[in-house]
Amino acid sequence: MIKTVKKKFRLILTGVFWPFKKWVRQIRFFIEYKEFNRLAQPVPRFKMFWKERQPVLSEKTTSTHFDSHYIYHPAWAARILAQTRPHLHIDISSTLHFCTLVSAFIPVEFYDYRPADLTLNGLESKRANLTHLPFADNSVDSLSCMHVVEHIGLGRYGDPLNPNGDLEAIAELKRVLKKGGALLFVVPVGNPKILFNAHRIYSYEQIASYFFELQIEQFALINDKGKFTINATPDEAGQQRYGCGCWYFVKG
Repeated sequence: MIKTVKKKFRLILTGVFWPFKKWVRQIRFFIEYKEFNRLAQPVPRFKMFWKERQPVLSEKTTSTHFDSHYIYHPAWAARILAQTRPHLHIDISSTLHFCTLVSAFIPVEFYDYRPADLTLNGLESKRANLTHLPFADNSVDSLSCMHVVEHIGLGRYGDPLNPNGDLEAIAELKRVLKKGGALLFVVPVGNPKILFNAHRIYSYEQIASYFFELQIEQFALINDKGKFTINATPDEAGQQRYGCGCWYFVKG
C-alpha cells in the first residue's frame, strides 16, 4: 500500500515539474543561441539560421551515460579474443560494434537472421538461422553468440514463434563447436522469466545445465547497478533482476 502511494506521488510530481523543466531548457536554449551568435560576430565562419535549429536539451550531464550491458560484454569478449588470437572467429548475431571492431585484428564471419550490409576488410556478413547453423559438427574453433539466444523463438526479429527456440539454438552452438574450441556466450541473468516478446532471463544454474558438456573457463557479470565483475559467483547472478551473464566456455 505504501509503495503504491509513493509511486502515485512520484507520478504526480513528474506531471507537475516535467513541463516546467522542459520550458526552462527551451528558454536556456534560446539564450545560448543568441549568445553564440553574438560571440561568432563580426565574421561568422558558418551560416546559422533559427529555422534550422536542432535542440538537444537532455545531454548536459555530469557524466557520460552508457548501457552497461552493451559496453562491458563486447569489451570482455574482445579482450579474450585478443589473448586467444584464433585464425578466424565466427560470430552469431552479436552486436555489430563487437564484430566490426574485432575484425580489425582477427578475421570475423558474422551471421544473422537479418544480415547486415557491411563492407569492411576482415569482416564477412552472411545470413544464417541460429537453430540451423550452416556448419559441420565440431568444425568451429572460435565462436560467439552474445545477447542473442534470449530472443530466439519470441518473434521479435521475425523468426518463428517457438517456446524452445533458445534450447534449439544452444544445441546448435554446442554441435558446431570444435573440441578444444571456445564459445563466448552472453544472456540476461536473474530470476528466470520471459518478458514477451522482448527476451528471456535465465538463472546461472539453467545456463550451466544447458552447457553441461562444456567447461566454464570464466564467468563475468554485469549487475543491476552496472558494475562489471570478472570471476563472479552463481549467487551474485541469482541476486539480479536483469543482470548480464558472460560465459567463456571451452569444449572438452
